[in-house]
Amino acid sequence: MTLEDMKTRVYQLIEEYSENADELTEDEDFAAKINVVIDQVQNHLTRFKKIPKYAELNVTKGQTMTLGDIDKEFYQLDLIRGVDYDIKNDRIKFLEDGTAEVYYFKYPKTITPETEDNYKFELSNDLLEIMPYGVAADLLKSDVSSQYGAVYEAKYRELLNTLDPRYGTGSIELVGGMKI
Repeated sequence: MTLEDMKTRVYQLIEEYSENADELTEDEDFAAKINVVIDQVQNHLTRFKKIPKYAELNVTKGQTMTLGDIDKEFYQLDLIRGVDYDIKNDRIKFLEDGTAEVYYFKYPKTITPETEDNYKFELSNDLLEIMPYGVAADLLKSDVSSQYGAVYEAKYRELLNTLDPRYGTGSIELVGGMKI
């Protein structure tokens, strides 16, 4: 899904969509802040279902680095395989030469007011289905007379509670057999 698709969904949801408008809406306030609101909501959603990434690093014994050196959008480490290492806070020290297989989670790319409408989201489809409600809630939160912001916030929270954070069902690998 692209940024333009998300804007269209949000504006249709809150009945502010205008097909002929340059910004997909005639409301200048919404047009001015929608990218920032979408960015905030996508970052919130990635805490519920993280964006997995993988990197292979050629490392040498004694080499140190921070987790942020792996990826500028680094969020959280999952695991490192292939080489021995020590980790303290966000610093890794590799204890041998080799290839480090790093499994981690990342933040999505930041959406700014200058982000092009053809930007493609890195989020899973289930998160993209929830996102319009979070964006609508934030856009309408200051309109206390209609309470639409509260309605969309409640729907957003309800959908978050049904979210399955898994990408797979998991597996177990037994190496060398098992004695029972």
